[in-house]
Amino acid sequence: MTNPQTEYDSPWKDILQLYFQEFMLFFFPQAHAEIDWTREPVFLDKELQQVVRDAELGKRLVDKLVKLYRKDGEESWVLAHMEVQGQAEDEFSRRMYTYNYRIFDCYNRPVASIAVLGDTSTNWRPNQFGYNLFGCQVDFQFPIVKLIDYRERQAELEASDNPFATVVMAHLVALETRDNRGERKQQKLALVRRLYEKGFEREEVINLFQFIDWMLTLPLELEREFWQEYREYEETKNMRYVTSVERIGIEQGTKQGLIKGIDLGLRLKFGDLGTSLLPEIEAIADVNVLSNILEAIATVETLQQLRQIYQPINE
Repeated sequence: MTNPQTEYDSPWKDILQLYFQEFMLFFFPQAHAEIDWTREPVFLDKELQQVVRDAELGKRLVDKLVKLYRKDGEESWVLAHMEVQGQAEDEFSRRMYTYNYRIFDCYNRPVASIAVLGDTSTNWRPNQFGYNLFGCQVDFQFPIVKLIDYRERQAELEASDNPFATVVMAHLVALETRDNRGERKQQKLALVRRLYEKGFEREEVINLFQFIDWMLTLPLELEREFWQEYREYEETKNMRYVTSVERIGIEQGTKQGLIKGIDLGLRLKFGDLGTSLLPEIEAIADVNVLSNILEAIATVETLQQLRQIYQPINE
């Protein structure tokens, strides 16, 4: 079974930055209402890496640090630290707390830590870290969103024009169709058609198309069927939004995301030794082969077993 951490987190990074205001409105509307959106948010990814670079914080997933301005009549600002978590992790709450206090210590500003949980466990809902020792008490609480809760809110997702309704729908389809790629192809087509039916502008269609394509990878034959049916649908709408050049760009983006996932998966399972396969894996052009490699990392026992998945391709 594919590791959700390696399969789903990479696409979130770009979509978060492209549609940050919509992200806040969709998941955290109360916080959205307190932000002055006439002033552009500032993403501080390098600053976040510097703040936490020496911390042993476990598995590094998707995180964003953003400088925001509030509607309080002053030029005050806060740092909203976000996490998109792909799987259950025992030390997650502690890591959220560590990030929070390190950022506060560095900038001396209020820090809002928020988390989107993309795992499949209904019971894992970490939202607090604390302890009490000799009358000294720490009680750190942070808001969370659980994506699988939206399984019961499909009608709401379908009706929403917010780009993150599409993001959530794609994420849920990815989880639900891991073992049924034929159904995945049909659901992928339905999601793409919805972009046109909702009247999204061309740029938004391409951005969300790329997210959907990245999340819902298909075997080569099904991928060809998908593109054929997609082209036929575009012709009925008399809209040619995704050109051949852009399709190549999307496929390249998918390849880069898969290689990043493979890199992380190899390091987690085999340590630094696992990265010895990267040069030959990076030479593989077929995204379906790369997807198969990523899925196999969870089940193989040795690097040689993993190499056997793609070695015939290179011979």
